Amino acid sequence: MSEIKVNKISPRTNCGTTTLGDSGDTFTIPAGVTITNNGTANGFGATGSVNWQTTVKTSTFTAVAGEGYFVNTTSGAITVNLPAGTAGAIVGIKDYAGTFDSNNVTVSPNGSDKIAGVNTSDGTLSTEGLAVSFVFVDSTQGWLVTDSGLQSDMPTAQYVTATGGTITTSGNFKIHTFTSPGTFCVSCAGNLSGSNTVDYLVVAGGGGGGSYYGAGAGGGGARMSSGAASGCYTVGPLGSGVAALPVTATGYPVTVGAGGANGGSPAPGGPNGTYGSNGSNSTFAGSTTITSAGGGRGAGACGAANDGGPGGSGGGGAAPPGNSASGGTGNTPPVSPPQGTNGGGASPGSGASGGGATQAGTGCSPGFGGNGINNMINPATGHIVSCVSYYAGGGNSSARSKSDNAPLGGGGGGSEPTSNGAGTANTGGGGGGNSTGSGQTGGSGIVIIRYKFQN
Repeated sequence: MSEIKVNKISPRTNCGTTTLGDSGDTFTIPAGVTITNNGTANGFGATGSVNWQTTVKTSTFTAVAGEGYFVNTTSGAITVNLPAGTAGAIVGIKDYAGTFDSNNVTVSPNGSDKIAGVNTSDGTLSTEGLAVSFVFVDSTQGWLVTDSGLQSDMPTAQYVTATGGTITTSGNFKIHTFTSPGTFCVSCAGNLSGSNTVDYLVVAGGGGGGSYYGAGAGGGGARMSSGAASGCYTVGPLGSGVAALPVTATGYPVTVGAGGANGGSPAPGGPNGTYGSNGSNSTFAGSTTITSAGGGRGAGACGAANDGGPGGSGGGGAAPPGNSASGGTGNTPPVSPPQGTNGGGASPGSGASGGGATQAGTGCSPGFGGNGINNMINPATGHIVSCVSYYAGGGNSSARSKSDNAPLGGGGGGSEPTSNGAGTANTGGGGGGNSTGSGQTGGSGIVIIRYKFQN
């Protein structure tokens, strides 16, 4: 095999043509050899390959065959003039800033050339993020699209971005804690590669406790998602299997329910003790509105029996001697999983306790409010903590004090022996009952939203 070693091959005449071999010959390029083209490649067929130019185009220009262009239409529409069509010529165009939908690109053929068989007809690129290749085939069809795609075909990770409430972080997760009404404002909805859903904990205000044989009130309704979207953390049975909520770039109103007012002291010789008031609802108006119902009011009794009020969790009933009363119905209105439990029924001469998120209230003996739901989100900061936090506990009956045994979840104590307690703020705890004087107010609710914001 003969070998020729030269540094340059040039045509015999100035600006002439050099031919390699004859028809039917084969030229082999060995492995490891690199061929660099700094000119124009013609006649290699429509391989779909272009030499992409990294100088971004921001105004009308004429394309060169074999080149691809990043086109930025942020400042306005642009026209791309195609070169004269020769078989196998190729031109690529890519939406640089994702603005083709608002400011289009007009693709104009040269002279009498065609686009998709239509003589001298312009084409329009109007899809956000589009990349497209045009190949000139022949005089019949002219320029045809051979490849097109969107940046979304290869998505990069995007994460939920939002404002509202008190914002804290825990690792790769962001927490928005609302202790008063507000708006969860989403500016970026994220995507599946990053995050596009949010977990939630929505606790309503606890009910107010009753007076005179006073019953404890029910804890506010508690609803939550499973925690799968924002990382594994303990949510308790109320969140089991509940999906996180997808979000879009919009504002989602948040309502935080107030605790119910206490039942006042009955007037001397009055016929009845005084009911407390139901707590107020808490809501997160996401893609699906999550509403937790306020806790049921605790009853009071003086001469007549009174049943506890229905609500997220039911309030306890109250009855004078010789009578009895039923507890209020929890999970009212009904949701699945249930948002709370029933209040306790009262035996003669007693007030019962309010239901909590996971445990029903009891009668005067023992008279402890039902426990609330456990969740590892700290109520003060929104951080995930090693110790479990509780929400939506029921209020104690008047037979118990807060210091005697406080229900888990912020429920208030009763009046015996000397002290009585309100439901704890921002836990949705029910207020305690009072045997002779005023009952206790319920604790306000809370809304916590949690999502992944980075990797």
